[in-house]
Amino acid sequence: MLEDQLPQQPERLFFENGASWYWLLSGPIAAIAMLLIQFKGGVGFQPWVPLMFLVLVTGFVGLQVKAARIHTSVELTRDGLREGAEVTPLSHIVRVFPPAQHSVKSRELLEKWQTARALGELSGVPRGRTGIGVELTGKRTAQAWARNHRGLRAALTELVEGETANAS
Repeated sequence: MLEDQLPQQPERLFFENGASWYWLLSGPIAAIAMLLIQFKGGVGFQPWVPLMFLVLVTGFVGLQVKAARIHTSVELTRDGLREGAEVTPLSHIVRVFPPAQHSVKSRELLEKWQTARALGELSGVPRGRTGIGVELTGKRTAQAWARNHRGLRAALTELVEGETANAS
């Protein structure tokens, strides 16, 4: 009965969470490293230094992970593509461009979409992600992006081509 009242989550066709909470283990690892340095250096046990490393490293890394999970996560549903905090309705994506022949880092001629704006609120394609060219309504181009760009490209192409075929 309660299940009928809960809003249904749309089916996720592709998802990347942006960052892993496992990075928080770097805080305890830094604290243990400081303990070992203290003992090997003959200083003895001074609990404040490892405790400070534990709190500071875990806190800073926690902020970074939280930001990455907000701004570099990707979710594709039948309704839209969410890149970070920006959602692009699937009806606004007209087609997915084929993969580029040259990398952005190469000195070769780039495809038009490789210099287009990246979807999401970030100023460009996040580090460690690969851009995927998309044509939006109004002849605009943009770059979707993901770590697993092949998976996102396959799912997005299937959806967009299916929508185009249904519209015809």
